[in-house]
Amino acid sequence: MDTKELLKKVRKIEIKTRRLSDHIFGGEYHSTFKGRGMTFSEVRQYQFGDDVRNIDWNVTARTNQPHIKVFEEERELTMMLMADVSGSKLFGTKNQFKDEIVTEIAATLAFSATQNNDKIGLILFSDEIELFIPPKKGRSHVLRIIRELLEFEPKSKQTNVAEALKFLSNVMKKKAIVFILSDFVAGDYKQNLKIAAGRHDITGIRIYDKHEAEIPNLGMVEMEDEETGEVMLVNTASKKVRQDYSKFYYEKVHYFKDSFAKSGSGAIDCRVDESYVKKLLGYFKQRG
Repeated sequence: MDTKELLKKVRKIEIKTRRLSDHIFGGEYHSTFKGRGMTFSEVRQYQFGDDVRNIDWNVTARTNQPHIKVFEEERELTMMLMADVSGSKLFGTKNQFKDEIVTEIAATLAFSATQNNDKIGLILFSDEIELFIPPKKGRSHVLRIIRELLEFEPKSKQTNVAEALKFLSNVMKKKAIVFILSDFVAGDYKQNLKIAAGRHDITGIRIYDKHEAEIPNLGMVEMEDEETGEVMLVNTASKKVRQDYSKFYYEKVHYFKDSFAKSGSGAIDCRVDESYVKKLLGYFKQRG
């Protein structure tokens, strides 16, 4: 993709997703994700009805007048976007590929966070950490994140969600709002998720195409595994082959839902031909 085309795409995504975050998600995001607590603001003279537990005894003794400490909600948060850039993200049969939906959702969430003056960071992962952009504020930073999501070429086509979660736990010591965008066709990440969820507010967004759930009966078909590159002849006429594949797929879906539920994390299922706007809004309202 040349620079001119890339900038055009970035601008198009900014216009679409910024409108969504300005008019729909800003308020929902603010009410759903609260600040880390209360932070000290000022000391002022005591007024009738103030909480006596907040009296500042040092200032009171110095002035011979009762003074209290005033606290306000600490709003500034950090959002980490974690996007799966492995081979399976290229799958799509209905107008859009999964990676396009990932970019739009990530941009919408990022602009919603920007409205609240929060920092946004990005982790791109396959079976290794492909790219880490530390959290920062501002529109130009969000545009950089969108550019990376659009044009980044991963070194690996495989997926390791556990490795990505381990990296998150190592680099983010303070609590963050974390969105993991993947198809979650992976396993063995339950323990790493539980550890990361002990510190962070995590939501998994499973992005999938309905045609991934089953193989149609097309006879002998040459198939390539996007993640491993392995090419094989598959007899799709075989009922057992189709059933085995369907069983494998739904086991991964169940593992995703079970892992996120047991770790206390949020989970969203987002099909590529459905409105991610409705899915996100529904999730925010349910949590708020």
